[in-house]
Amino acid sequence: MSEAEVILRLLNVESAYGPIRAIRGVSLQVERGRIGTVLGSNGAGKSTILKTISGIIDPRKGAIEFAGEDITARDPAVVVQRGLSHVPEGREVFPLLSVHDNLMMGAYTRRDRDAVARDLEAVYGYFPILRERSRQEAGLLSGGQQQMLSISRALMAAPQMILLDEPSLGLSPRLTREIFEIVVRINRERGTTLLVVEQNANMALNVADYGYVLENGRIVMEDTCARLREKDDIKEFYLGMKQAGARGERRWKKKKTWR
Repeated sequence: MSEAEVILRLLNVESAYGPIRAIRGVSLQVERGRIGTVLGSNGAGKSTILKTISGIIDPRKGAIEFAGEDITARDPAVVVQRGLSHVPEGREVFPLLSVHDNLMMGAYTRRDRDAVARDLEAVYGYFPILRERSRQEAGLLSGGQQQMLSISRALMAAPQMILLDEPSLGLSPRLTREIFEIVVRINRERGTTLLVVEQNANMALNVADYGYVLENGRIVMEDTCARLREKDDIKEFYLGMKQAGARGERRWKKKKTWR
């Protein structure tokens, strides 16, 4: 990775669910203003990384630094106040609250009312359907609309960085493209840093700048996304491009059993 300013750094982080270690000695970093991604199959520990960063899970070992501050095991509310928002897997909107009230929940720590109003207009610009449905209960939205709402709620906190967990989960290819197009716009137009966890490796590698590959709770590969896309292992295991020859066929079959 280059010598640009690093906004997020994990140093040898280990987290567990009871006796089961989910991530083991994970070290990674994301540069300010960039999009980073973590790739891996189900159960690899991707979501655990984000939950550990945002304070939902306390790490057993290691350290987490954000914007020059140690946020290891800090309360999630404190992490949000420091400028780090988390969009969880499965969207998790407040189903009985209106779309508007969900968005305002994202801004609950803020006191700059004029800026909040501007940000509300900005998220309506990214996702016009949310303006149309602003008085509707969030639980009545479609899955894609709820994902839009979750991302917008995170933006209402005016974060320096967003952790985005499986944004394409359960969405059609068309909606997935739309969501990722907006993610790129948010990064380019607002300068918001993002760390995206995603099983759709092709989409993630096309929008992110730098990527990490996670297997069994460990980082096994990292590089720029442009270079990762050209690696044979990535093509074979994550992009669905079989390698020719008996050796490639054996490796493909072995990997399929892991997934």
